[in-house]
Amino acid sequence: MNTKKEQIVKNTAELIHSKGYESTKLSEIINASGIGKGQFYHYFTSKRDVGLHVVDFYVNMWRDELIYGIFNSEDSSMKKMENMLHWAIQYHSCPSKISGCPFGNLALEMSEHDEEFRRKINELFHEWIHNLEVVINDLQGEHKALQKARAVVAQIEGSILLMKNYQDAFILRDMIEMIRAQYINGET
Repeated sequence: MNTKKEQIVKNTAELIHSKGYESTKLSEIINASGIGKGQFYHYFTSKRDVGLHVVDFYVNMWRDELIYGIFNSEDSSMKKMENMLHWAIQYHSCPSKISGCPFGNLALEMSEHDEEFRRKINELFHEWIHNLEVVINDLQGEHKALQKARAVVAQIEGSILLMKNYQDAFILRDMIEMIRAQYINGET
């Protein structure tokens, strides 16, 4: 992707993350990118087109950081779990990230309205859950590892939703501590 197109996608990603897809106007994307309407249409066919590029942008970022950087590392499963939890806090509780999870937000807003958005978001959640299932299986044995992985992702995503609504990063940190206690410290 060329530099100008990448910059438009990054600017759009910030807008959609903070405002939502439907609330983000094409004129705001154009203004934030410092381009004209013609230049926008040189790179993208529509707002939906740039929105799908935004999903790809986040998918690539999360794959690099979470899937390849953490789950595909040579670290032990316990270290992978700890790194994932630390990453979740770092990624989502920074003041600029108080807008919630880009995937959770888009899943809530777009999944029942646009199959391509839903499919792309689902692929990332599937990768996260599958990789976490392997870690949990290694830590606790295979008994219900898939269900446990889904539960952990749901706990993290749910706490991000509450964190966003309350505008309080402590909610995510508190949930992460509960997950850490269960999977790393062995508490029940």
